[in-house]
Amino acid sequence: MDYTMLDAFKSLPKDPDELRSVSAQMLQHIQSQAYQIEKLKAELHGHRKARFGSKSEGMDQLALDLLEDEEIAQAAEDHHTEQPPIDEETPTNKRQHSRKPLPNHLDREDEVLSPGEACHDCGGALRQVGEDVTEELDYIPGRFMVRRFIRPRMACTCCEAFAQAPLPSRLIERGRPGPGLVSHMLVGKFCDHLPLERQSKIYAREGVDLHRSTLSDWVGRTTALLEPLAEHIGKLVRAGPALFADDTPVKLQVRANTTKTKTARLWSYVRDERPWCGVAPPCAWYQFSVDRKGEHPVNHLTGYTGTVHADGFAGFNGLFGKDKADEQACMVHVRRKFVDEAERTGSPIAQQAIKQIAQLYAVEKEARRKTPEERVALRQAKAKPVFDNLELWLQAQLRKISGKTKLAEAIRYALNRMPKARSYLTDGHLELDNNTCERTMRPVALGRKNYLFMGSIGGGSAAAIAYTLMETCKLNSVDPEAWLTWVLQRLPDHKINRIDELMPWNWQPEKA
Repeated sequence: MDYTMLDAFKSLPKDPDELRSVSAQMLQHIQSQAYQIEKLKAELHGHRKARFGSKSEGMDQLALDLLEDEEIAQAAEDHHTEQPPIDEETPTNKRQHSRKPLPNHLDREDEVLSPGEACHDCGGALRQVGEDVTEELDYIPGRFMVRRFIRPRMACTCCEAFAQAPLPSRLIERGRPGPGLVSHMLVGKFCDHLPLERQSKIYAREGVDLHRSTLSDWVGRTTALLEPLAEHIGKLVRAGPALFADDTPVKLQVRANTTKTKTARLWSYVRDERPWCGVAPPCAWYQFSVDRKGEHPVNHLTGYTGTVHADGFAGFNGLFGKDKADEQACMVHVRRKFVDEAERTGSPIAQQAIKQIAQLYAVEKEARRKTPEERVALRQAKAKPVFDNLELWLQAQLRKISGKTKLAEAIRYALNRMPKARSYLTDGHLELDNNTCERTMRPVALGRKNYLFMGSIGGGSAAAIAYTLMETCKLNSVDPEAWLTWVLQRLPDHKINRIDELMPWNWQPEKA
């Protein structure tokens, strides 16, 4: 608190000119404090949102938790009320079920419950006139197994020469893991977010002693073997007319045997032509770097001349320019700033901006799965007027409010990014936002909450290879563990110039 200004109230001058001067100083001071208070409120709101999530998300989760508790309590009560008296065979109140049938692909184990061969009443022979089948869904934990390669040593009866079949190519030379185990381990770490230390403890419960350091060695060797597949995916990503780019922070251990870390980055580049009926399969390519310098995306996309969907991060600016890539800005980032302001202050201007942006997305919903030409025609007819009006309206609102407010900051950001987002109106290969790439960052965010940090630069590079393969499988609706097992069975003997045959979109489960 500024006590000097409080003292000024105690001895106000009597001269009108001096009084006006003091009033002007006080007004300026009050405005300055108001701006400072608004800034601090915005920072506090941001910290709370980062730590606890948005109010709606928190309330939604609370509602789900309460609903779950109510359902559990109701089920327990139903269980007790449905139990028949001891002297009755059937319950008095039967539950009504409307559940889906169990999947046909699951193995069935039949257990026949026979009433016997003779009638309990007269002793006559029984014959079957039908049957009732009740299915129960159960789970048998996955089992380890040992595959033994038995190679008889043979000797010729004539010349006494010895003969023996060679060992098949091994996934890890002189190593013990089979393709299925390594695939299960990689998917556990990079898809299901289970650290290797936790996997080691899970295996120990099955009576198999595999130390974390052993699993780490297998991950490093296997990802090195899989690196050509990831590089091939990277080439395909950079061959498209448009791609999506983003990055996310990960912790990197500064040196071994210490908890000190620094912030490194995982970069994601995605090609997905499904929204405009493109024939190329969707794929995601990850790269690791020890910092966030702009030289990294420039090196990753050297020679790329298509369009890059990206946020306003200055590190991407080196990608754009003459004889380089074009930029497509992200309207989700524009919207996000208005959402923050609407949640924090309830600003009518922010709320109106959100509604107008929603009209653009309504058009995009209609344009999905149409050809590029159809998308352009639809956007020109329905989206362009909304886009133009929004830009003009924001310019008018900016002149009406103080330039130091967070709302003004959001409007300036929007007016700076919207000209770079306008390209989507005339190019059907482009999208209105960068959500395609942001979705590929979610597994990394979930993973870092579990394994906390990368142990080394090599570990970060291995993670980038693994994420490339896992997320590309997901984009193509392929089971990553089944595909990876199939690949690792063939990769040691596969010709490098036929690497495309091993891609997820060429995998056929029935043949595997």
